[in-house]
Amino acid sequence: MVKLCGLHLLYLLIFHLAAYHGMNGLFASGPLQDMTFSVSEGTTGLHVIYQFTIEPPAVSLRLSGEEDGVIEIASTDGYLYLNGSLDRENKAIHRLQVEALNVMGEKVKGPYSITINVQDINDNPPKFEKSKYNGTVWQNSLPGKPFLRVHATDRDDPTTPNAQLSYNILHHFPNPYKWMLFQIDNVTGAISTSENGSRLLNPQKQATFTLVVTVKDLAGMSENALTSNTDVEITVKENIWKAPPKVSIKENSTEPHPIAITQVQWNEPGAKYDLLQRERLPRFPFTIDQSGTIYVTEPLDREEKELYSFFATAKDDKGEELGRPLLIFVQVEDINDNPPVCQNALTIFEVQENEGLGSNIGTLHATDMDKENTLNSRLQFRIVDQNPKIPSDSLFIIQQEAGTFQLSRYLLNKQVASNYSVTVEVTDKVFTTLCDVKINVIDINDQIPIFEKSDYGNCTILEDTPEGEVILEIQATDADEPFTGSSQIIYQIEEGDQNKNFIIETDPQTNRGFVKIKKALDFEMSSAYNLTVKATNPEPLVKGVQYNSSSTAYFKVVVVDVNEVPVFSKNTYIADIFEDVPVGTLVMTVTANDPEGDQIRYALKNDKRNWLKIDTDSGKIYTAAPLDREVERDYKVQVTATEENKTSQSSTANFIIHIKDVNDNPPRLAKGNHLFFCHPLRGGERAEIQATDDDEQLYPPEFTFSLGGSENIKSDWEIYRIDGTHAYLSPKRTNLEEKQYSIPLIINDNGKPPLKGDLNLQVNVCRCSDEGRCFIKVENHSGMPSTGMAVGILLGVLIFIGLVVGGVFLRMKNKKRKELKKNAADPSELKTLA
Repeated sequence: MVKLCGLHLLYLLIFHLAAYHGMNGLFASGPLQDMTFSVSEGTTGLHVIYQFTIEPPAVSLRLSGEEDGVIEIASTDGYLYLNGSLDRENKAIHRLQVEALNVMGEKVKGPYSITINVQDINDNPPKFEKSKYNGTVWQNSLPGKPFLRVHATDRDDPTTPNAQLSYNILHHFPNPYKWMLFQIDNVTGAISTSENGSRLLNPQKQATFTLVVTVKDLAGMSENALTSNTDVEITVKENIWKAPPKVSIKENSTEPHPIAITQVQWNEPGAKYDLLQRERLPRFPFTIDQSGTIYVTEPLDREEKELYSFFATAKDDKGEELGRPLLIFVQVEDINDNPPVCQNALTIFEVQENEGLGSNIGTLHATDMDKENTLNSRLQFRIVDQNPKIPSDSLFIIQQEAGTFQLSRYLLNKQVASNYSVTVEVTDKVFTTLCDVKINVIDINDQIPIFEKSDYGNCTILEDTPEGEVILEIQATDADEPFTGSSQIIYQIEEGDQNKNFIIETDPQTNRGFVKIKKALDFEMSSAYNLTVKATNPEPLVKGVQYNSSSTAYFKVVVVDVNEVPVFSKNTYIADIFEDVPVGTLVMTVTANDPEGDQIRYALKNDKRNWLKIDTDSGKIYTAAPLDREVERDYKVQVTATEENKTSQSSTANFIIHIKDVNDNPPRLAKGNHLFFCHPLRGGERAEIQATDDDEQLYPPEFTFSLGGSENIKSDWEIYRIDGTHAYLSPKRTNLEEKQYSIPLIINDNGKPPLKGDLNLQVNVCRCSDEGRCFIKVENHSGMPSTGMAVGILLGVLIFIGLVVGGVFLRMKNKKRKELKKNAADPSELKTLA
């Protein structure tokens, strides 16, 4: 710091004053009064702040106060100046007084208060509170949950960007993966695990890490930002917050509840534990205390629910989760608490009277709600009663484990007993249930079905007869006991139906057979079917009895040809094609066949854009005009195939073209076609524009923005990119004229090949309203009426309306007089009226 005095100072002041006056007077002057000034810190050399004018009788000025050897005043010229630099961090405000003195050195005015505010510059780098930080993180801790915070300070003005700090992780040692395992909050300095770190950190593989954390001022947004670094040592500890093994508890426990069943524990004391349901239950029979012990609160029933699953959580005092929720499983173990249940209230079996010894009659089914394939659900069967007991008791036996009935004696006779009632005991060793069984003795199958006639002749049908339609009825009879397996008839087509086109269904009440179409017929495949039908019973015939020709019938199905429509090889044809293919490109060939072999001609329907054409003979489809994916991505038409005969029947198939994109549309503006800036410009204004592209965007678009036109345009305006689709337009100068500007804009896309959009932005620099909207002055146009003309027109209209109203009123009055004159009885009335 250099202090100047005397005549040398005066000469320097005159030099600098002349220099300043040559620069259009960059400092101001004025009378002596209370003043406040703002001066940037770090100013070097001689710096004039203000010139006070000296008014008689004063001849000089005197400065006192917080001068700090830097702030001085030229006593006879009134220049307040600095002869060195100020430091805001040492003193942000300097308070001084100025007095005016006469020739005798006596005060004639003042003192006046002078305040100098020192404005901050970014001259202090941020500093961490510690040169090294240490932290501990638990394995599998929640990503984004801070476990350590670093903090730095900056001596610059905290109200300015100079002291706005941004934190980042500069290096990461070691880093065994390609991902960062830790992350830092740029604003708060809070360090936490990343998503990958939460998943990958393992103290068995790497227990310690060193992070190099950097802090920058100017919010980290400038290359000129000042910076500082610190090391962060991190230790990874094994996580004891783990899900316990599956818990097993017996159902219907009689012990006092609640009962402790398992426990979870957070890595550190003080956690708040809670349980969350994984599935919605009518009641939730579990709770947890603040030691992490989990209880069951009531007896559980395995038959109601066998497995419970829910989450245990640990939270801090603020209610934030400390770690991932743990999944808890509780298995309810079965006890034998359910009796056997008969599947049917009455089980009915049938047995032929000639059934052999040991023959299976049927199986009794029972269930147990206890756990399957355990001793608790093991059932055993025992016959406890049989009625009637003729011709012998114990005619039947039952398999103890399977419940299958068998005949124990060859003594059944329908004439002696037509049915038996049997009581069966079913037990699971704890509970016993009785089941009722009825066994019907049925007649033996010693009669065969006999057709009413052996030949049903010809049956003529059209080939398009629908499936399921009855084409013939046949009848056979059986002399065995009605409504038993011995008399029930099953009709089967033995010969003549290789393609299974027919089926015969039986009416169970009448044994009548209905021949139906099972599959569609085709005259071209077969014009006639010679069918052989056999009638049988579901019950086997007794020994020595066999089916013969009486159980066989014949008939012939004659199929009549029907002219059928052509058949396409596909119902829908789909093709993919690029939109820039030349006109005349072959897209696809469609094919159809006529069952009768007639020639086919093809045509297109609903080709609303006339993009396609078809060869009528071959079915080849070509492009007939340029395609445009931006107009229609999936172009759908119909193809018709028509027979060339008298009936000319036709069929239709769908044809869909998926038009694939090529980069054939230049970028255009989606936002910002018309912009304005308020005049006069203050600096820093900007307006956002947005670009788009009508082509298909398989990836996020990346547009580049630049200004075209002359150098004058580029000297007045600038454009800079925000992201792949947005940019800001800003005026470079604040002295732009108030007028409309046309600014050439170039936008390039990232297509292959890339396309360029040449646009003209219309930008209006205009006076604005209080709401910040462009104000456009309305001009007087030729032909518009003046104020005097408008008043004259208004008076003319009012006079015209008055004349019309007056005329109407006089006419109504005359009409009324005529009516009174006509109706008056006395002439005196007319006189009076007149």
